[in-house]
Amino acid sequence: MPAAALSDTAKLCVHTITTKPLPLEQALELYPRYGVHGITVWRQALEGRDVKTAGRQIREAGLEIVSLCRGGFFPAREAAKRQAAIDENRQVVDEAAKLGAPLVVLVCGAVPGQPLTESRKQIRDGIAAVADHARASGVKLAVEPLHPMYADDRSAINTLRQANDLCEELNHPAVGVAADVYHLWWDPELEAQIARCGKLGRLWAYHLCDWKTPTTDLLNDRGLMGEGCIDLRGIRGWVEAAGFRGFNEVEVFSTRRWGMDQRAYLDEIKRAYLEHA
Repeated sequence: MPAAALSDTAKLCVHTITTKPLPLEQALELYPRYGVHGITVWRQALEGRDVKTAGRQIREAGLEIVSLCRGGFFPAREAAKRQAAIDENRQVVDEAAKLGAPLVVLVCGAVPGQPLTESRKQIRDGIAAVADHARASGVKLAVEPLHPMYADDRSAINTLRQANDLCEELNHPAVGVAADVYHLWWDPELEAQIARCGKLGRLWAYHLCDWKTPTTDLLNDRGLMGEGCIDLRGIRGWVEAAGFRGFNEVEVFSTRRWGMDQRAYLDEIKRAYLEHA
């Protein structure tokens, strides 16, 4: 790695869920101290706060708002629940606009026992029902494919090919993709699908962490960059070759790290990012 890159955190973004124990105000104080320049805000971090005020505070702290996380969860067996999800996602778009976030990340949802084909149809219909509102609000929607281990209840969109196919089918300027290495690193089509996503002009977010071996929990034992088996530099090369110039977003769910001093954790995040990502 070139010497200059060893101190370059200009594209480092941290998700508030990564440092979940920190209230938003404390995150805004600490993130810049550790070289963080971007923030993706999880909706939990906004609870009990005025969204417009929070957006102003984030910008005053010198942080760029990368996205709001998360919307989605469109499938349901009952039509009333599907409509409620659409209504909720329109509210998420409104929150993003008030916050000043240009992007909403979609975890698309699934229903245990319902055929995946039906869940995918409901996802398509749900996003289509929200997309015009998003465009009118100046907000984009990023479909995040999730690892197949989550296909039963978190997302029926499990590969970047499926996300690209969905974007092509909808063909809407407000709908693109968020690529998370934790969910996609295993896919033998990944390089080709990243390139395809770039050609479509739909690659709008890039999330980082690592896959630990062994892992103690498939949700809350993600590793910091360099702690696992993901070819982070290789994937980043593919992403940049596809034209992506956005932030590198550190999104780590870790019960162990949530229990440690978050200042020390932020220092580890910075070091791991510079050395491995």
